[in-house]
Amino acid sequence: MIKKPNEVYIGEAIREMVDFYNLKNRLGEAGIIGAWEKVVGTMIARHTTNLYIKRRKLHVVLNSSVIRSELSFAKSKLVILLNQEAGEEVIDEVVLL
Repeated sequence: MIKKPNEVYIGEAIREMVDFYNLKNRLGEAGIIGAWEKVVGTMIARHTTNLYIKRRKLHVVLNSSVIRSELSFAKSKLVILLNQEAGEEVIDEVVLL
């Protein structure tokens, strides 16, 4: 398909918009939060009451002290897996609350 001079492919337009509004970091953060259940599983996700990212740290609020304790042993692995799911390094640390 031949592109006319004033036409832009949709992917190109989205990339330009992301760059213009500096949304790359926000999209990466949304990818991390969206991947949480896939990485940790449904059971742990059900006990997760809030997720947010602040200063490259994923803060995870859990309603179970047992799960919080178990996840504390896997924090570095979680960082690796979540960043892999996002396709880029978005977080440096997981904070369990």
